[in-house]
Amino acid sequence: MTGLRDTGATELDVAARVVELVHEVAGPAAEAEVTVVRHDLALTRFANSFIHQNVAESQLTVRLRVHVDGRTAAGSGSLVGPDGLRALVGRTLAAARLCPPDPAWPGLTPPSAVHSNGLLDEATAYAEPAARADRVRAFVDAVGGLEAAGYCRTAYRSGAFANSAGQAAQGRTTEAAMDGIARAGGADGVARLCAGRLDEVDGATLGARAAAKARAAADPVELPPGRYEVVLEPAAVADLLQNLAWYGFNGKRHVEGQSFARPGVAQFDPAVTLVDDPTYGGAMPFDLEGTPRTALTLVEAGTTRAVAHDRRSAAGAGTSSTGHGTPGGATFGPIPRNLRMPGTADGPVDPAVGGGPTGGPVAGAVADADTAALVAPMARGLLVSDFWYTRVLDPKSLVITGLTRNGVWLVEDGVPVRAVRNFRFTQAYPRALGPGAVLGLGRRPVRQPDRLDGGWWEGPSLRLASWNFTGGASG
Repeated sequence: MTGLRDTGATELDVAARVVELVHEVAGPAAEAEVTVVRHDLALTRFANSFIHQNVAESQLTVRLRVHVDGRTAAGSGSLVGPDGLRALVGRTLAAARLCPPDPAWPGLTPPSAVHSNGLLDEATAYAEPAARADRVRAFVDAVGGLEAAGYCRTAYRSGAFANSAGQAAQGRTTEAAMDGIARAGGADGVARLCAGRLDEVDGATLGARAAAKARAAADPVELPPGRYEVVLEPAAVADLLQNLAWYGFNGKRHVEGQSFARPGVAQFDPAVTLVDDPTYGGAMPFDLEGTPRTALTLVEAGTTRAVAHDRRSAAGAGTSSTGHGTPGGATFGPIPRNLRMPGTADGPVDPAVGGGPTGGPVAGAVADADTAALVAPMARGLLVSDFWYTRVLDPKSLVITGLTRNGVWLVEDGVPVRAVRNFRFTQAYPRALGPGAVLGLGRRPVRQPDRLDGGWWEGPSLRLASWNFTGGASG
C-alpha cells in the first residue's frame, strides 16, 4: 500500500497527477475533476462511566469523475502510488465507456479563487487520547454518581482539488465534539456540543447539564395527545434544521418540484433566518466540484431567499452552483449541511470563537439561561429536549413523524412542574416555523454534531406556538 508519506507528494500534487493521467490515456478532450482528502478521526467512547474504547483512523481518498465522449463516470481509491493512480484512471474511464450518454453534464468548475476559512487548530488536529479522556473524566465526575455514556471526538481534514479546466484548491479544517448522556433510573439526560477546537468543549459543563436533566426526568406522567405550545432545546432544533436542509433547501428536489421552498415568499416567521455557512467551521472551503464555498442565506427574516445547488442542479435551474457538490449528489441532491439559525443576540461571529450557550447550567429540567427565558412566559406547554427516529411522511410539505427523547416536561405558569412520558408527533416542520408561529428564540445558537463527516446543525432554543403530538411513543 502506498500513501502520501511514502511518495512525498501533497494532496494537490496527487490531484494534478490524476488529471494528467486522464489526458494521457483518453486524450486532451477528456474532462476530469479530482478531489484528494485525508481524514484523521479519533474517538474516545465511554459507557457505564468508564472509557471502553479509544480508536483512531487515517483515511486517504482520491475521487475522480470523468466526462468522455458525452458519458460520465466516477470512481475512487486510496492508493496514491503510480500503479494505484493509473488503476483508478483506467477503471473509471472503462466505466465511462459503459455508461449511457449524459446530456445534462454541466461542465467543469472554471478557475476561481478559493479562500481558506482559517479555522485550523493544531491542538485539535493532533490531540492525544489523554486530551479527550480529560473531557470524559470531567463529564463523569460532573454527573455525580449517575451512569454516564457517550463519546468525545476530534477530527482533522486536509484536501485538495484539481480539474482539467485549470481549477485548483486546497484546504484544511478541524472539528471537536462531545455527546453524552447521564442516566438516573430509567431517565436519561443529554448534552451535546460541536466546535472547531477541542478547548471549547467543556466536559464538566456538559456532564452537569445532562445529570440535572436526568434527575428532573424521573417518574414521568402520561399526557393526552394534542397540540401543545413548546420550547424546543437546541438538540431538538437540530433535527428541524437537518430535515429542512435535506428535503427543503435541496436544489435537486426544488428543480424536480419536490420541495416546499419558494424563493421570494415569506414562508417563515420573521424571527427565522437560516444561513448555510461552511466557512464558520468544520467544512472544507471548496466542494466536490471545486466550487468555492461561502455563506449562503437560505431564509432572511422569514422570507425564503435561496436553495443549495451543485453544478448539475444549478444548470437545471438556470443559475450557478452555490458550492454544495457532494458525493452522491446526483442521487440525493445538494444538501446544505452547515445550517445555522442565528439567535436574538447574534452579531458578527468571530470564527475563532464561535457561538455558544449563554449563562451557566440551570438546576433541573431547564439546561441553560436561554431556555429558562423562553420557558418563563409559558402559561401551559411542554419543554422538549430532543427528537429522534424522525421520518418523512410527505416530502413536499415536509410532514415529519418522530419521537421525543431524553426528557419532556409539562410547564405551567413558567415552571416545569413534572416530567412527561415520551410522545410520538406528526408535524409539518415549515408550518411549525411559519408566520406568527415563533414566539421566541434564545440569545445564542448551540452547535450540534452531525453523524456525517464535516456537517453540523446550529440553532438556539425555540418557543413555538404549536406542535402536534399524536400519541405515546409506543403508538
